[in-house]
Amino acid sequence: MRSITLLFAGLLLTVALFFSVVASRETQAGNMGAMPSLAGATEWLNASPLNAQALKGKVVLVDFWTYDCINCRRALPYVKEWAKRYEKDGLMVVGVHTPEYAYEHVSGNVREQVRQLGITYPVALDNNYVIWRSFDNQFWPAHYLIDAKGQMRYRHFGEGDYEAQEQVIQALLREAKAID
Repeated sequence: MRSITLLFAGLLLTVALFFSVVASRETQAGNMGAMPSLAGATEWLNASPLNAQALKGKVVLVDFWTYDCINCRRALPYVKEWAKRYEKDGLMVVGVHTPEYAYEHVSGNVREQVRQLGITYPVALDNNYVIWRSFDNQFWPAHYLIDAKGQMRYRHFGEGDYEAQEQVIQALLREAKAID
């Protein structure tokens, strides 16, 4: 009986450790190095091609999404609201549409979805996964926050934690004003 109890306790500890590691991968904060490159988009919607130099001095939210992803659709209202609410304060949202399915590679389909969804911020079409690999991304949706100095400071994978993400946006915007 004692060995079964120890085995069960060990199993619980292993499961707790596993979920702790997964949770730490989902949301991270702190200086994670310079913003990865946005080069490699097959097309840009709502903007000319953007790069780190053009975004310097702005707080940047890079949103990896694809239009037929239900999780991305659920996160989209938050991203659109942040883009609208904080644009005047220096937030630049950059959508990176990285397709999962063949029909999502068709730029006309993406263009139509961007229009229907009311997305007005820049969207890079990342059909060849160049930007995806640059960020070493693995998830839809994925949010990366870059400070005004071009340093990645926060990332979140999947839905949720919108309040925490908005608090990071606000903190980075306050920090950017202090730099000016």
